[in-house]
Amino acid sequence: MPALPPPDPSWCLFLDFDGTLVELRDHPEQVEAPTSLAGLLLTLLDAFGGAVAIVSGRSVTSLERLLTPLQLPVAGIHGLERRDARGILHRNRGAAAALRRVRPAVERFVAEREGLHWEDKGGALAVHYRGAPEREGEVRGFLEGQCRDLGDGFHVQAGKAVFELKPVGRDKGRVVAEFMQEVPFAGRVPVFIGDDRTDEDAFAWVNANAGISVRVGEPDMPSAARYRADSVAETLAWLEGLPGALETGVTAPPNP
Repeated sequence: MPALPPPDPSWCLFLDFDGTLVELRDHPEQVEAPTSLAGLLLTLLDAFGGAVAIVSGRSVTSLERLLTPLQLPVAGIHGLERRDARGILHRNRGAAAALRRVRPAVERFVAEREGLHWEDKGGALAVHYRGAPEREGEVRGFLEGQCRDLGDGFHVQAGKAVFELKPVGRDKGRVVAEFMQEVPFAGRVPVFIGDDRTDEDAFAWVNANAGISVRVGEPDMPSAARYRADSVAETLAWLEGLPGALETGVTAPPNP
């Protein structure tokens, strides 16, 4: 893949969180955002006219807790929740009601198996197996069974050492498309940066819409992304350099 490009003032940024802006941890609750991250995001908001959003598998509540007091557009649970630039929260409430039917079974399954933990995100149920990688197939099979009980409106989505039971029809590509219909994103060039299989829908969407896609880490992993950063540290360093590059007039070449 080519080197990360210099910026263009017409860009808008869509940033994954875990594994992109902060290092992955065994449990999502172990993640802490450094104080410098809020400062970086504030600088990027100023440089790109407010057109910066976080698009994550975390819930909006979790993201806002980690980034407080900074407020910016965010999408959570892979697009099931979205707080737009006006501060309006869009949420699929029907999913949470349906998932309550299988929540006790998920809780029991995890409690009986060492090394697993689970999250109730409201609109999705996630089972993490980073502490027991040998249980990957077992976790997938269990959640696929719960999915069949819920019916055609749900599916199992794979991520890094996690499977999530969530509604169909929502993904990061679709939520980026929604942001792109609104001020301050409309009319700009979309740039999506992420590290996971759940980011591939967004990579595909921005590629199809003359945007820029950046995959963080895992150089051997097949990806639709057209650029790659080796690590969270490289990603942060590149982002930190964007405002200065804009000031000096260094702009991006045409997207390959």
